[in-house]
Amino acid sequence: MYARYGAPDVVRIVEVDEPVVGDGEVLVGVHATTVNRTDCAYRAARPFFMRALTGLRRPRRAVLGTEFAGVVEAVGEGVERFGVGDRVFGYNEGPFGTHAEYVAVAQDGMIAKIPEGFSFEEVAAGTEGSHYALAFLYAAKVADGQQVLVYGATGSIGSAAVQLLKARGARVTAVCGTEHVELVRRLGADRVVDHLTDDFTSEGPVHDAVFDAVGKSTFGRCKGLLKPGGVYLSSELGRGGQNLLLALLSRRVRFPFPREGAETMREIQELIASGAFRPVIDRRYPFDEIVDAYRYVETGRKVGNVIIGLR
Repeated sequence: MYARYGAPDVVRIVEVDEPVVGDGEVLVGVHATTVNRTDCAYRAARPFFMRALTGLRRPRRAVLGTEFAGVVEAVGEGVERFGVGDRVFGYNEGPFGTHAEYVAVAQDGMIAKIPEGFSFEEVAAGTEGSHYALAFLYAAKVADGQQVLVYGATGSIGSAAVQLLKARGARVTAVCGTEHVELVRRLGADRVVDHLTDDFTSEGPVHDAVFDAVGKSTFGRCKGLLKPGGVYLSSELGRGGQNLLLALLSRRVRFPFPREGAETMREIQELIASGAFRPVIDRRYPFDEIVDAYRYVETGRKVGNVIIGLR
C-alpha cells in the first residue's frame, strides 16, 4: 500500500481485508504480478496532471499493481466466462490492486485464461507492454512488408513491439545498447542498431513508422527517417506535452491511447498461445522485496519486465 505520492519508500506491506467479489467480478488469488513503468508513474504522480485521475493531494487507490496471474478463488453473481480453479492473467489499470494476495476484477475486463503449458510468471508480464505496443500498431496501420524502426527495443513496450511487428509481417529495425544486441536479434529484429556506437537517425527516409518505445527521442530528431506518409509515435508525452500537441497538428505524429477490454485481452492471449509473443523477463523479486523492485525499475536499466512472486 501507499498513502502518499513519492519515491519507492512510500510503499509498505500491510495486512488488509480480502477484497469482496461483486456482481460480474471474479476473485483472483494472485501468484505473480509485476512492477512496471505504469506503476511507478502512478506511485510518484508523475507527470503532475495524473493527480486528476489518482487524487490531488493523496492517492484514492491504496493498493497499486496492474498486471496479474493467478487462480480464480470465487465468482460473483452473473459470472459465466470463468469458474473457480481457472488459471487466469490480465491487466487492471484504474482499479489497480494486483500488488496483493487477492484482487477482484471484472469478468468483461482485461482478463483471460492462461494458455496451456505456460506458468504464472511467464504470462504475468504479458499485458502492460503488449497492449501499448498493439496501440502503436493500430495507430500506425502497420501492414505486411512495411519498414518500422523501434527505438528502445529492450523495455516492456519495445520488446513486445518488436515481436508483434514481426508477427504482422513488418521488417523491423531495432535500436538498443551494446549489451542487448543479441537479445533483440533473438526477438526477431531484422536489423539491430547499437545507439552507443552508431547514429540511428542517419539512415535516411526508409521507414513507414518510427516507434519511440521509451520516450527518449523526439519527432524532430526522427522525422528524417520517415518515408513520405510515414508516422512517428512515442510512448511518452514528451517535453511540454509536445507529442500530444504535434499529434493534433500533424498527420505525421500520432499519440495512441491503448484499447483496454476483453477483445484486446483475447488478442494478447492468442499471441502468447501461438508463440508469436513471449514477454521478456529481467528479474524476479519476492513480494516482501517489492520496494527494491520499484527502485530497480526506476534506474532505467530494466530489460523487459520485473516479476513479483507471491506464492
